Amino acid sequence: PPSWVRAATRSIIAPMRHQTLWTAALIAAASLAGNADAAWRGASRATLERILLENILPFWYPDSLEAEAGGYRMNHDIDGRWLGPSDRGIVAQARTVWFFSRLARSPYGKPEHLRAAEHGFRFLRDRLWDREYGGFFWHVDWEGATPTRPDKHLYGQAFGLYGLAEYYRASGNPEALELAQRLFDLLERYAYDREHGGYLESFHRNWSRPPDDEINVMGVPGDLKLMNTHLHLLEAFSTYLRAVPDPRTRDRLIELISIQSNAVVRKTVGACTDRHFRDWRPLTEPEQQIVSYGHDLENVWLLMDALESAGFSDSPFLDLFETLFAYSMRFGEDREAGGFFYFGPFNEPATGRHKDWWVQAEILPAALRMYRKTGNEEYLDLFRRTLRWVDEHQADWESGEWFARLLPDGTRGGVKAGLWKSPYHNGRAMMECLEILEGMTDPP
Repeated sequence: PPSWVRAATRSIIAPMRHQTLWTAALIAAASLAGNADAAWRGASRATLERILLENILPFWYPDSLEAEAGGYRMNHDIDGRWLGPSDRGIVAQARTVWFFSRLARSPYGKPEHLRAAEHGFRFLRDRLWDREYGGFFWHVDWEGATPTRPDKHLYGQAFGLYGLAEYYRASGNPEALELAQRLFDLLERYAYDREHGGYLESFHRNWSRPPDDEINVMGVPGDLKLMNTHLHLLEAFSTYLRAVPDPRTRDRLIELISIQSNAVVRKTVGACTDRHFRDWRPLTEPEQQIVSYGHDLENVWLLMDALESAGFSDSPFLDLFETLFAYSMRFGEDREAGGFFYFGPFNEPATGRHKDWWVQAEILPAALRMYRKTGNEEYLDLFRRTLRWVDEHQADWESGEWFARLLPDGTRGGVKAGLWKSPYHNGRAMMECLEILEGMTDPP
């Protein structure tokens, strides 16, 4: 709708918190302006902006910045109360560096957001980086003086690279680039599997390999390769390649695209599984034949992004994307109550029927990208249903941020911030969807 219509509508109904009323008013305003297609885009944009700027960001900035010990505070209960000093891990710290860096590059970014990213970068560089052997510790104590879990797992290293590359893109800080390059070289030297492709994942502090049956920080034997770890290597390498257009990085990214679009896909099922032997044979025990719907659809849009980063069309992959979507929508979406379940066995209803924040977040950019690619309104409807669910149920409009988990009986569980929960999934989803919508807007 014209800017004056949008501004007038916001001034009238800005106090409203109920997404249905907000959306209905914007749709009505857009329809009066004579552009039906702009109606849903304007309504969606308003909801995404409101969730980003009024729900997610105020929770994390400035209160998550730890002034004395550095880095970010990541120990908040379900009501958003900080529970005091705790161990800090590479996953949540690097994800939050990524969030503030990406926000700084967005139309919503301000100078203080870049300073918040720099604040987190210093903790990565000075506290989580292993100055003796290189790479990032899994966990350190509150002050960052002692590694409490010094393991080097590729899941954590992937997020270290992701955060460093995005911070470099936002800041141009040569220290971030130098550290990212050192990390990439370490992965190439110790973790790249030249025999079977992809990456070995589990290492001790000095980059030695643990016994194959030793349970690692991800809770699995150290000899396995995970779809989940390689998914996050994919996103990290996509961003790193944009920061450093290096042929070796592009080669590794292309290989990861092959793995995530082929090796982890169970072709006769139309879905992915997580755990694989070193040669990419999947584990076949019944308890391993589980589909994580959020990971499958996150895989779709991160593959789209990786193909773009590597300079390829995603059209040859469209049948795969449609297949993964069809499976997850059939078994993963709760068409009665709304939202997406977590997981379920092959070709059967979901058994993990809780609704986690990150699953709902990843559905949004995946569905919107698929709508933009295909024009199929089934994906648009999914996007709009999921966004409505987030606004009305997953987002906590009293204490801020999103509830980590909603159980089938409506009980709310989990924490607002911790070693695994940060502004990465939901903050990224809001910014990604806003960018997609901006690209879809009709020219004036």
